[in-house]
Amino acid sequence: MQIIAKRMIAADTVKSFFVEHWETTHVVFSIGKFHYAELEGFAVMDENDEITGMATYKILDQQCEIISLNSEHEKQGVGSSLLYVIENLAKEKNCHSIKAITTNDNLQALKFFQKRGYVISDIVRNAVEESRKTKPEIPFYSKDGIPIRDEIILEKLL
Repeated sequence: MQIIAKRMIAADTVKSFFVEHWETTHVVFSIGKFHYAELEGFAVMDENDEITGMATYKILDQQCEIISLNSEHEKQGVGSSLLYVIENLAKEKNCHSIKAITTNDNLQALKFFQKRGYVISDIVRNAVEESRKTKPEIPFYSKDGIPIRDEIILEKLL
């Protein structure tokens, strides 16, 4: 497993990975709309130079926001490794905290971040309804049948 900066990977390769996981070239949250090409990030590459995980982030006012974190294979350390790299970078940039936003239905993300010291710091009720105005392809229900409606903000102090 090798972790490299997103900017070191061919743009088409990064775009394909992002579209595969987000079904579009941008993500929408209550904090804004982000295009994958505008974000800094890191990727985990396998022995065949294929992306097995990618995380993107934005640093504003000494706060790091994780915009996306995806892994092809769960429970193999890919997501944890990416999170570790971003946390260390945030510390180097003198960030006071690091935040991640997920939706109320994303139980895997909620478990993942809380196991790594993140706490729920805010809930933005009905945020996804607002996001659908910009990105109408956001589904109304998860694969588990949970209504997708709220954003949950998780935070870790650095």
